[in-house]
Amino acid sequence: MGKETRRALVGYSLHMQMPSRPARPAARALTAAFVLAAAVLAAAHAQTDHAAKARAIVERMAAQDFAAVTTDFNETLRKAVTEERLRSSWRSILEQAGAFKEITGTRVETRGATRVTIVTIAFERFPLQAELVFDAESRVANFNIRPSLPPPPPPSPMPAYANPSAFTDREVVIGSGEWTVPGTLSIPEGGPPVPALILVHGSGPQDRDSTLGPNKPFRDLAAGLASRGVAVLRYEKRTRQYGMKMAGLKTLTVREETIDDVIAAAALLRATPGISPDAIYVLGHSLGGTVMPRIAEADPTLAGFVILAGLTRPLVETIAAQVRYIALADGTISEAERQQIADTERVVQEVNKLQPEDASSGRLIAGAPASYWLDLRSYDPAMAAKAIERPMLVLQGERDYQVTMADFKRWRDILAGRPSVTFKSYPALNHLFMPGKGASVPAEYQQPGNVAEEVVRDIAAWILKARQASQIQ
Repeated sequence: MGKETRRALVGYSLHMQMPSRPARPAARALTAAFVLAAAVLAAAHAQTDHAAKARAIVERMAAQDFAAVTTDFNETLRKAVTEERLRSSWRSILEQAGAFKEITGTRVETRGATRVTIVTIAFERFPLQAELVFDAESRVANFNIRPSLPPPPPPSPMPAYANPSAFTDREVVIGSGEWTVPGTLSIPEGGPPVPALILVHGSGPQDRDSTLGPNKPFRDLAAGLASRGVAVLRYEKRTRQYGMKMAGLKTLTVREETIDDVIAAAALLRATPGISPDAIYVLGHSLGGTVMPRIAEADPTLAGFVILAGLTRPLVETIAAQVRYIALADGTISEAERQQIADTERVVQEVNKLQPEDASSGRLIAGAPASYWLDLRSYDPAMAAKAIERPMLVLQGERDYQVTMADFKRWRDILAGRPSVTFKSYPALNHLFMPGKGASVPAEYQQPGNVAEEVVRDIAAWILKARQASQIQ
């Protein structure tokens, strides 16, 4: 099973995460050498201790001793994640990955100011990794189980079409109350107020750059568009920033996962000096494009919408199609791949059997609650888009195997004849809107690249033209 498909299947299985504490200030330059040496030794000891503790926690999970697992949680995490929640999440993981086999290793990664202890785990069908963050008292503050990936590769270089001197990156906070998320606003330097674009993620708990392997498509879009006079706001997805709390929502829908933060982001931009408040646009990639009609309905003041690889088929059936595509990519289907296909088809059947009253049950299917599947099961994005009277730009990579030209065709068929809607597809581009040759496969996402300059140029030109047209009216 490809990594991208695994992310869709297990994105909600066990994603328990608390916001990281701010890093303490670095030692001052005049700190005595022996103090620094002591700190290094203490840090090394803490890493070793945390690795052993993380391994023991995973061993307890495997033994299904969930009460013992929670004893290592800090108070906040213990209140939010019950033994029953651990039990149901672990059950969902076993349904997808197969039986637990063994722990294969531990390591520590530094992500920004946060140290993450990783335990790699072999299951019958594919590997996963537990990611734990310990607080100052060596209690678990964050706990996630995700598809197992090798240590992150160096990020792809900034695209050549970006001009860093033409814009400034500002750190911002979107929303208020318990669901605030950090983000980055890339804003052109000087001049009159500019239009702004909000970037909306695809499926899974993604970061603000929509990072996949070495690739950072949202970073590329932000740098390229800000270099061309369009401010861009990108942010951590709520399911990444508050995975633990989101996993506890028994009636989760795409409203809580995605749409609410878009509305909050638009409000922030309207109040930001240098941004034209009547020229706020939204770009959605993959699932973000799929829910664009709902975003448009939720905020009638948004100026226009860009859909990149927006799905029009039911999500669960698309996941099944991806599993079959990946299994056939090498021309043969192994017994393990045959089992993966059968498992995914069972998920499709389970989702299709759901009844409206199941929405409040909290029942998990492939790691997501019944409410989530029901919310999207009968949703027809292309038909819903007929109600949007504001400008739309629909773009598609023709080599995309996740959201295919069949989805693009349906957007075109349903919205045909609408002068406010523009369509374009790119023969050489994949799901990340990066160029390649031949049939696209998941391994392609691990090759460093950048969003094609043509895509950035087309989006910038469309936004500036749409804004100019609105000013004339």
